[in-house]
Amino acid sequence: MSSNGTALIDAPATAIPKQGAETTASSARRPPRLALLDGLRFVAAALVVLFHYTAWHHGFWGTAAAKDAWPVLSKLTVYGNMGVQLFFIISGFVILLSAYGKSAGRFVGSRVGRLYPAYWFAVLTTGFLVIVMWPQLGSGLGAKELVANLTMFHPLMELRHIDGVYWTLWVEMRFYLLILALIVLRLLTIRGMTILAVIWPVLGLAADLMDREVAVENLMSEYAPLFCGGIMLFMIYRFGHSILRWSVLALNVGIAAYFTGVKGPAEALELVGYVVPAWHYWAIMVGLFAAVALLSLTRLGNVQWRFLGILGALTYPVYLLHQIWGWWMIDHFTPLLGQYATLPLVMGIVFLAAFMVNRFIERPLAKPLAAATTRGLGYLGTRLALRKKAGAPARGR
Repeated sequence: MSSNGTALIDAPATAIPKQGAETTASSARRPPRLALLDGLRFVAAALVVLFHYTAWHHGFWGTAAAKDAWPVLSKLTVYGNMGVQLFFIISGFVILLSAYGKSAGRFVGSRVGRLYPAYWFAVLTTGFLVIVMWPQLGSGLGAKELVANLTMFHPLMELRHIDGVYWTLWVEMRFYLLILALIVLRLLTIRGMTILAVIWPVLGLAADLMDREVAVENLMSEYAPLFCGGIMLFMIYRFGHSILRWSVLALNVGIAAYFTGVKGPAEALELVGYVVPAWHYWAIMVGLFAAVALLSLTRLGNVQWRFLGILGALTYPVYLLHQIWGWWMIDHFTPLLGQYATLPLVMGIVFLAAFMVNRFIERPLAKPLAAATTRGLGYLGTRLALRKKAGAPARGR
């Protein structure tokens, strides 16, 4: 549960008509949005920002650590890194909203269109900051890392992140690749998802208990129950309640609470300097799953407040931009304005920048990029099929 960032990259949740329900022409054209999940993501994003600004162990406020500048506020924002867990839970839910019933090409296209436009902008602007403007923070980052980061697959090249928060993108990417494999293998089914939500977290837990570090890393043991818990919430939402689905969800909540109870106190001590009991993290983990369930499985899922969708759309660019640019502004503004004016000013600038990125980069580019990717993959698939057919030996009569 590293606290260096959070993944806020899924599109705002849109409801799928439930199994057995009649679908009108209107609902088929424009299914309702799970607006309160967007609002929850925005609140979590704001808490993560406050964690990195007021609790994380940096000295940009002019003190030895951020908690020394914010001794009262940091008692609360020390828990802000739990936004990581919340967003992985929501990702498990939302990714199936994005993938269920889609071809592999359409799924890949939707992910590319969603992930890359804002990400490319963030990598280039943050790269300029840490390589040119503020190289003391970049500590050796250069053009090689910048170019590799643009692919989002730079961890495979064993190259550093331009911004530390990008580590969560690699976790998300590996989850998406798993879902893609299930689509290709035609295992993205009710049974397939249920089996995955049992086997993956249990194997991850076993690897951790046996202290198999390589297996823990490859299985993403710490995050598997978060994704799978979100998957089971989707299954309940989409296909209805059952004892089996609620039991598998409870299994994932328990495993997630175990990992968070182990890692949470250690990171609170290491990254902030506070002693936090494990039961705090157990309770928070149960609360996070309960919040997602409440906002998706009850009548609250019918709430349609448009502004929540707008706030939800800001979470990904906020995540991409907030950390290093925020620290740079804190470092430069605090001596001039003082910390109490600097904090709201910096947060306001970050959220305004996120709005501009969403309005002028994500919205114009996401759909065309998704469509171009889908068409390109379709063309490639057709060409490969024709080549395979042409190379096949003729069958005798």
